[in-house]
Amino acid sequence: MPDRIALLFAAAPLALVAAVPAAAEEGMWTFDNFPADQVRQAYGWAPDQAWLDRTQAAAVRLTGGCSASFVSPNGLILTNQHCISTCLADNSNAQMDYLARGHVANRLEDELRCPGQQAEVVTAIRDVTQDVRTAIADLTGEALTRARNARIAQLETENCPDRERTRCQVVTLFGGGQYRLYTYRKYADVRLAWAPEARASTFGGDPDNFNFPRYALDASFLRAYENGRPVSTPRHLRWDPRAPREGEITFVVGNPGSTSRGWTQSQIAFEREVALPTTIAVNSELRGRLIRAMSESPEREREGTDRLNSIENSLKVALGRQRALNDQAFSATLAAREADLRQRVAGNAAIGDPWAQVDGAVRAYRDLYMAARFITPSSALYSHAQTLVLAARERAKPNAERLPGFTDSALPLTERRVLEQRPIHPWLDELTLGWSLSKAREYLGADDPDTRLLLGTESPETLAQRLVSGTRLADPAYRRQLWEGGLAAIEASDDPMIRYALALAPRQDELRRQVDEVFSGPLTAAGARLADARFAAFGDSIYPDATFTLRISYGQVRGWQERGRAVPYRTLMGGTFDRATGSPPFDLAPAFAANRNRINPQATFNFVTTNDIIGGNSGSPVIDRAGAVIGTAFDGNIHSLGGNYGYDGSLNRTVAVSTQAIQEALERIYPAPALVRELAARR
Repeated sequence: MPDRIALLFAAAPLALVAAVPAAAEEGMWTFDNFPADQVRQAYGWAPDQAWLDRTQAAAVRLTGGCSASFVSPNGLILTNQHCISTCLADNSNAQMDYLARGHVANRLEDELRCPGQQAEVVTAIRDVTQDVRTAIADLTGEALTRARNARIAQLETENCPDRERTRCQVVTLFGGGQYRLYTYRKYADVRLAWAPEARASTFGGDPDNFNFPRYALDASFLRAYENGRPVSTPRHLRWDPRAPREGEITFVVGNPGSTSRGWTQSQIAFEREVALPTTIAVNSELRGRLIRAMSESPEREREGTDRLNSIENSLKVALGRQRALNDQAFSATLAAREADLRQRVAGNAAIGDPWAQVDGAVRAYRDLYMAARFITPSSALYSHAQTLVLAARERAKPNAERLPGFTDSALPLTERRVLEQRPIHPWLDELTLGWSLSKAREYLGADDPDTRLLLGTESPETLAQRLVSGTRLADPAYRRQLWEGGLAAIEASDDPMIRYALALAPRQDELRRQVDEVFSGPLTAAGARLADARFAAFGDSIYPDATFTLRISYGQVRGWQERGRAVPYRTLMGGTFDRATGSPPFDLAPAFAANRNRINPQATFNFVTTNDIIGGNSGSPVIDRAGAVIGTAFDGNIHSLGGNYGYDGSLNRTVAVSTQAIQEALERIYPAPALVRELAARR
């Protein structure tokens, strides 16, 4: 589970603008501003509009935070195993551990529903910059944020009246310099068709994470349904189970989560000095608590594995980013870029000094950060309670006055997530709730008013035990009763978790208003002027920071130099057996061991490219010049973690699993003859 406040700090108002135009192969480009001339100059060829249109129609965003692509005319979706691990865990029980054993559905009726998952495809992108900026006008602080959110809510509702099949989302680009209205065709019924054993996809575990060479079968297939039937997807990527060729051009199409390449020096300083150290410290403790608790029984080990994998991945990301920002040469490069931009626009009265405005906002936020971070406890059951409380309150307001996430356009997904049946493990929820409350007391202080509000006279562990054992929110029928009953039902409820969420809500509201007034609002205003500065300095052929919206990057299959040695561009499936030690996490998946003599040892397993990606690109198709998928991105190398702040083409690499390896698995390791036939069909 991602850290909410860390994500808040990296959200749209902060994704300002980078200070220099993109170098070759740098950039996560929007489809309405693809740098065709730049690609043609580098490779002697570039995709035409028809190529881009076909690719956009096949690209899928998974609302669980990953990317994917349609690869057959029958709604078949290629993504990563780690992107659907929660689906596997949610379908598991003591008798069948799908996460450990994987799943092969050779009949449609055997495909497993994925609770809370939604697949979305972009059908239109429209510029609404002037509309939103007119609504903001000369407003400041909280008033600016409210006016912007109100106009965005109106645009989303007006342009997507069919909320069953479509979703509209206004996206902030360049920190407020541009706004785009994305229209999605959505599929709310997503089912799992094929996934390997967990050890096959996680071979090497945390030691190999963000490293290369890799030997991970991190791939899976979903299927989109509608009205109980697979959807028709005539515009899909062609499956090509071939080995990648060193030096060939590749395109990665997906939804990178967020980058911070446009941050100013004061924002970077805050990240390095406050946000990252806090995240690393608290998540390290959560990891330790979880490992200890999982050791108590095989059942807890099964139930906690997916969460542990997520925590370890997030922790490694934070450590990599801290390492990058502590690197003097890297930090000097970031500072030089800002200085260059400031020099280029010096004296431009229309731009002024937005850097000073950002400096002031960050200074003010330093005083609010810890309270804003820790006022919302971490717990699946508490999250349900908070969502139910906010939904009841916000639905009673006019659409334009609601918080993001509770507007007409966003409510269907919010409702699905809070009402769908999925397992909640009391021991795990109690552990995370107690941990988050103890960290709040540690960082805020025992005598802080917010600590007293959170804990009253109880200890973190006692309060967590009382709330988790006493609540009925694990029952989806009770959650539906509260959702449909609205504010009256919420206020009449005697459920302890609901009462707790109601008690915290006023302080959360106040902190949200303060953050909007001194931080988010000023950053939005400054972001628009910083965008104007960049456009004035470099023109409009530039890419914005990532926002978990559809992007395309270009690059090539290529290794790199690491400490004086060459890192190869690929690994072979036979190398898995050489790397295996027999001890976790380098123990072979049982099906790999059983089928060793059937596996082609020369088949390309994983490979690397120079494509520019970030978290959220997991599951993105790696596409060749012919428009065929030849792999799916599942990771980056360790240098790519600094890619949150800047791209280095000599070091940053995308790590992908080859379609050749996936085909081997479909035919010889986890046989799925129906999928093999479906992928081979040329329609």
